Amino acid sequence: MDPKPPLRSAKLTGNRQNSSSLLSKTLSDATTQNLSSILNNPHVSDSSWSGWWSSSSTSVQIPDFAPLSGEALVDCLKEVPALYFKEDFALEDGGTFRAACSSVGDNDVLQEKLTQYLDVVEVHLVKEISLRSNSFFEAQGQLEDLSLKIVEGCGRIRELKEMIRVLDGDLVDSARQIQELKVTRSDLLALQEKLRVVLYVNQSLAALKLLVASADCAGALDVTDDLKHFLNGDQLTGLHCFRHLEDQVAAAINSVNSILSAEFLRVSVNDAGEKDAVILSKAKARIASPGTEEDNEESWDQEDTSSFHDRVLPLIIGLLRTAKLPAVLRIYRDTVISDMKTAIKSVVAELLPVLLARPSDSDFKSGDRIVDADGGGSSLANKLRNLSSESFVQLLETIFKIVQAHLLRAAEVKKVIEWMMSNLDGHYAADSVAAAIANGALTAEISSAAAGQSGPSSLSTQKNLIKVSPATSSSNLSKNFRADVLRENAEAVFAACDAAHGRWAKLLGVRALLHPKLRLQDFLNIYNISQEFVTATEKIGGRLGYSIRGTLQSQAKAFVDFQHESRMTKLKALLDQETWVEVDVPDEFQAIVDSLFRLESDSEDDDHSKSIANSYNEVVASTAEQVDLNGQVNNTKTKNGHAKSSAHLISFRGVGYHMVNCGLILLKMLSEYIDMNNFLPALSSEVIHRVLEMLKFFNTRTCQLVLGAGAMQVSGLKSITSKHLALASQVISFVHAIMPEIRKVLFLKVPETRKGMLLSEIERVSQDYKVHRDEIHTKLVQIMRERLLVHLRGLPQIIETWSRVDETEIQPSQFAKSLTKEVGYLQRVLSRTLHEADVQEIFKEVTIIFDIQISDAFAHVDISTPQAKARLNCEIQHILGCVKSLPSAKLNIESGIPIAGQLEALVKRIYSAESDQ
Repeated sequence: MDPKPPLRSAKLTGNRQNSSSLLSKTLSDATTQNLSSILNNPHVSDSSWSGWWSSSSTSVQIPDFAPLSGEALVDCLKEVPALYFKEDFALEDGGTFRAACSSVGDNDVLQEKLTQYLDVVEVHLVKEISLRSNSFFEAQGQLEDLSLKIVEGCGRIRELKEMIRVLDGDLVDSARQIQELKVTRSDLLALQEKLRVVLYVNQSLAALKLLVASADCAGALDVTDDLKHFLNGDQLTGLHCFRHLEDQVAAAINSVNSILSAEFLRVSVNDAGEKDAVILSKAKARIASPGTEEDNEESWDQEDTSSFHDRVLPLIIGLLRTAKLPAVLRIYRDTVISDMKTAIKSVVAELLPVLLARPSDSDFKSGDRIVDADGGGSSLANKLRNLSSESFVQLLETIFKIVQAHLLRAAEVKKVIEWMMSNLDGHYAADSVAAAIANGALTAEISSAAAGQSGPSSLSTQKNLIKVSPATSSSNLSKNFRADVLRENAEAVFAACDAAHGRWAKLLGVRALLHPKLRLQDFLNIYNISQEFVTATEKIGGRLGYSIRGTLQSQAKAFVDFQHESRMTKLKALLDQETWVEVDVPDEFQAIVDSLFRLESDSEDDDHSKSIANSYNEVVASTAEQVDLNGQVNNTKTKNGHAKSSAHLISFRGVGYHMVNCGLILLKMLSEYIDMNNFLPALSSEVIHRVLEMLKFFNTRTCQLVLGAGAMQVSGLKSITSKHLALASQVISFVHAIMPEIRKVLFLKVPETRKGMLLSEIERVSQDYKVHRDEIHTKLVQIMRERLLVHLRGLPQIIETWSRVDETEIQPSQFAKSLTKEVGYLQRVLSRTLHEADVQEIFKEVTIIFDIQISDAFAHVDISTPQAKARLNCEIQHILGCVKSLPSAKLNIESGIPIAGQLEALVKRIYSAESDQ
């Protein structure tokens, strides 16, 4: 019998068993997934069962004639409580046990009930299985066919593997050997290249040490650039022998930076010591020989500039390549400041002994000198205070030249760096500078990016930056790096200027208490050289020196304040000592007035006004010799022994004025204030306020002394005469006349915003002077009125004698003679002192008073007798003759008004009475 069929049946049986187990597993999985939800809700619709069934058996097709699957289970769930179908059903659980057994009291009944539930479930499960049996057998057949196909596929695979093994042995082995040899050759070539790199790096390191030792910075930087290229690439990756190469390159770069920094500072700063020594030696020679001419202004010629550029250019290029130029410029700034302070300190230390040992005229009284109590060596501040103004100016001039030399060198460094940062168009080093700037910018960016990271990550950071930096990013880096360099470059010069300004201001501050007490010219020498220093340093540094300008301004204001106080004190003392006696006017004072008028009239021409101002200053300086310490005007003699010429009047605009001592001194003081205004234009408003204060004081004090008769108490005058009043009027008139010109000269330096307020104050002061002059004239008229009243008191006794018969010749009475004598005396005094117009106005008022008062007195005289008529006529004619001889008569004649209308009417009445008789 053929054994194959039983084998086939056995296989079929095994396949069926496998299929059954697979189907049972599928059903159990589906039941596990979906049955619990159905059991928890047994009242769901039939669609739920159909969905569960479809999900559990997707490959088996249900015949159309079969009953609906799942109906038996639904019936089962209807008969058996849902409690028994829960996944966590266990009678061991107390709650489950109570729920299942609480409704049954007897154990037999409970067991019977549970057995019934089990039978119901089994019956319905069998029913469901019978409904699905055809699908089970169909699936088993399909699985058997699949198993056969798998067996056939495995055999085919074995055959293909054998075929491939044969082909590999015949065709592929030789080609694979060729490929392996090629790979081996490539590895050997890479090893050879790696060894060459190792040799080159070793040689570069040896050369780098030699270059750094010989201070060949450019060559050393070229080597470091090559080594950086290797470090940034992959040639040295994995070479343990070069694990310290990055540190070695960094150390070499640091050494190069140190060399470049030291050399840059030496060339830029330290080489200036020789020029300082030359300037100091020349300054000492000038001090020893005052006639030595001054040197020309410090400047750099083309050869010096070119040589300096050639020396500093390689250093700056090297610092740019290492991106250390901004840091070195910060060090350079501090070095320049320190060097500037040291240079100024050296000048003071070198020149002070020489200046103190030189004999010179003192600017102060002996009590103003500051001397140490112990009599030993004084401090530096006291030595500076003990210098005369001339010596102090010489010290400032030397410091000026030293500072200027240092600043010019710093400015040249700044100019070179700015020139280089603009790429030196057309220069032989233009490409080198551009490459250095780009390299420095990248290096600076790498350093800043790696600053916050650890050491090992710096190389990777550098590689990443190099890989991701496009052209635009490189351009932005270069711009930022240029801006950083230029900013630090400018700050260095600014800092040097600030240091020089601070030291200069400190020198001025040491003598702050002395400068206000100087003579005007001495103070101006210090002020002018300080202004020149500020202007020159600001031009080099490009920044305003606020500190030194503030110091100069404060000292100038202190000088004006002190000078004003001293002049006010002096003027008060002069006025208290004034005897109101006319003095001759030296030609120097007349020259002040003439120069003042020319300065005002030609102020529109700048060059001409400067020359006139210089001549005016010379004239003012020469008048200082004419005034002694007590403020008295002297007629000193010249070197030839001849007295300097003087005039009786001081003339202004063709009008002469009689002067007293205090008037000339006031003119001198006003000229000094004009000097202050011209040379201290920033304080012009302050000077004008001081001038107005002085003019107000002079006017007020003069009024108190003359009109108020205060001179009788302070000056020892017995009385205030008409001569005193006339001289006071002349002085007041002179000041009032020159006030508009003084106002124009002073206002040349005043800002437009302040002119309005100052102009109103000047007009008010001018009006006060005019009122004062008119009051003096009124006082003169009042004196004559008082004298007239005195004489009129004795007139009745004289009139009583007129009726007596007297054979003697009729003559004017003592009343008429005394009155006309006093009028004549006043006329002589006033005509010699006052201007004609003022005399006419005064005597015009006197004539009116005489006409009214005398007419009233004579109107009541009894002229019934011929003797009374004759005597009255004689009196009136004598008085009229005196009145007609006065200067005011010209005004009456020109205007056609009677000179003394009431007296003339009284004469006509007498004559008409005689004709009636």
